[in-house]
Amino acid sequence: MVKLRLEREAIAMRVARELRDGDVVNLGIGIPTLCSQFVPEGQTVLYHSESGVLGYGPMAELGQEDIDLINAGGQFLAPHPGMSFFSSADAFAMIRGGHIDVAVLGAFQVSEQGDMANWMLPQRGVGNVGGAMDLAVGARRIIVAMDHTDRSGAPKIVRECSFPLTGTGCVDTIVTDIAVIEVSDEGLVLTEGAPGWEAADVQALTEPTLTVSPDFGEMQL
Repeated sequence: MVKLRLEREAIAMRVARELRDGDVVNLGIGIPTLCSQFVPEGQTVLYHSESGVLGYGPMAELGQEDIDLINAGGQFLAPHPGMSFFSSADAFAMIRGGHIDVAVLGAFQVSEQGDMANWMLPQRGVGNVGGAMDLAVGARRIIVAMDHTDRSGAPKIVRECSFPLTGTGCVDTIVTDIAVIEVSDEGLVLTEGAPGWEAADVQALTEPTLTVSPDFGEMQL
């Protein structure tokens, strides 16, 4: 069977299935921002941004942009009934006060202990942490959405992060272009694989040893 890697939109679609009705969700830069396009039908998810907005909808369509309505990544958002606006200081107070149910973040590396590195690539020598460190300790659940390997093909799920850390032991779930992995006290548990990907295929591109869930199956979008 042909092994297919999921597109960015499909990763976001799978992450959106993890969200529950009434969740307050912060979306990081990159793949996570796409999640607002895929709110499960019949559910209300309140999306939050460090820029000072709560309850926004999908990204604005071309020609409908409002320069005063953006997310943390600078992308234009569509107006949504009930959305509210406040200062960035209040947005961070919500994070630090433990009022964010889920944060969906991108990452350069995730370790088998759930450590996350997502703010600086050492080879570039510069980085931008944004609100990631606050979210790593303030959000009740952290979902990482990322490609499984970097551009050179090296695993991004590693035994120990070699890049500067954003947070330690903070990641709960990893959704990549080939797998869904849960972080547990016993290590990493592989629960789903992309179409055509067997557990051994995913393990071959993952540095730490994965425990395969007895319910392992094809990724559901």
